[in-house]
Amino acid sequence: MHSSSSPLATAGTPSHRLPGWLHWIALLLLCAAYLQGGLVKLFDFSGAVAEMQHFGLSPAVPLAAATIALELLASAMILFGVYRWLGALALAVFTLGATFLANRFWSAPPEAAFMMANSFFEHLGLVGGFVLVAWHDLRSRP
Repeated sequence: MHSSSSPLATAGTPSHRLPGWLHWIALLLLCAAYLQGGLVKLFDFSGAVAEMQHFGLSPAVPLAAATIALELLASAMILFGVYRWLGALALAVFTLGATFLANRFWSAPPEAAFMMANSFFEHLGLVGGFVLVAWHDLRSRP
């Protein structure tokens, strides 16, 4: 049972919200890997294309460009609050797909399986974080 003084019962009240700057920093941290990855791919486009080819994705050039655009634009949407829910869901779906593509620990050689399993579950945590961002954004709309 939750009493009315429980943090869970009052989590949505204004007195329990993060300060604006801390909320933005949390969003920045959530998007950091996508901002870094998008910029690295943008400035090393041939490496981005090689990554697509490594995972058997074709056509590699448009998929690399789309990945860069998604990582950077969806992150910007989240950080600047422009259709934040949509940017968050886009990164959630992208991350879920990429996780099952790149971190198949169940079929990896034993020496790689441990690290791939860690990465797999860390990425599932990111998916959950993005779903929560989308949910909170949609819930806060009038």
